[in-house]
Amino acid sequence: MRRHFTFTRLAGLSLSLIFSASTLASEESQLVDSINTYRSQAQPCGAQASQELPPLTLDTRLILPASAYGDLQDALARAAYPMVNVQAINLTGPRDSDAAMKAVRESFCKVVLDPQFIDIGVSHSGQDWRIVLARPLLTSRLGDSQAEGQKVLELINSARTQPRQCGTQAFTPTDPLTWNATLATAAQNHSRDMANNNYFDHKDRTGGTPGDRAELAGYSGQLIGENIAAGLDTPRKVVDGWLASPGHCANIMNPDFRELGAAYATDPKSDAGIYWTALLGSQ
Repeated sequence: MRRHFTFTRLAGLSLSLIFSASTLASEESQLVDSINTYRSQAQPCGAQASQELPPLTLDTRLILPASAYGDLQDALARAAYPMVNVQAINLTGPRDSDAAMKAVRESFCKVVLDPQFIDIGVSHSGQDWRIVLARPLLTSRLGDSQAEGQKVLELINSARTQPRQCGTQAFTPTDPLTWNATLATAAQNHSRDMANNNYFDHKDRTGGTPGDRAELAGYSGQLIGENIAAGLDTPRKVVDGWLASPGHCANIMNPDFRELGAAYATDPKSDAGIYWTALLGSQ
């Protein structure tokens, strides 16, 4: 039996504080846009290649003085940013955002392509630049993993009732998906594996694909798709993030999919804290 697989992944997208890029000066705004464009495509970085990542969200609490480094954790505590992890890139020399982006690509690709980071702040003074990337604490109290997965299904079905543009693809409204417990079990197992073993990928530690996991769980579908997310603490944030990403959005709106199972898992020792998997299928 030959199957077609379609996989899309998403790192955390914080929707708690979104500010228009117009609040930044032109050069800072351009650098944020350049970094997000860079993240949106697979990029070579060291010995590995990144996958499609969602845009970082501008958070003004992360805009720290470019010429006064100090202690990052103290600065963010004073700004009331509840961070879990933070990293700053300090550049000296770039005259504009294009030169700053060139330096970022050449020396800091692993930082800006790290899927655990959700928010960004950029400042510059003369030829000094400071780029701060951070991941906030999870703030929501979630219920049972698969119960939250069914909320994901409800939000996806709501999205499927409306026409939608996913990147260059236009989709008309389509039929709702139905819950499939077998897919939900496979989704929960993958979320738990990612959380407990601190990785974020469609391929599991054995090299298994979403189609392999669905089949092992007992699902005999002809078409399998998967969306994954990390660092997001509500179903609404997860689905909104997927809808903002062309590949994830296309999976959600694909009329060939008929069923879905979704679940999350958490591990405080992991980089992202929380991981989500949605498996879509058609038998």
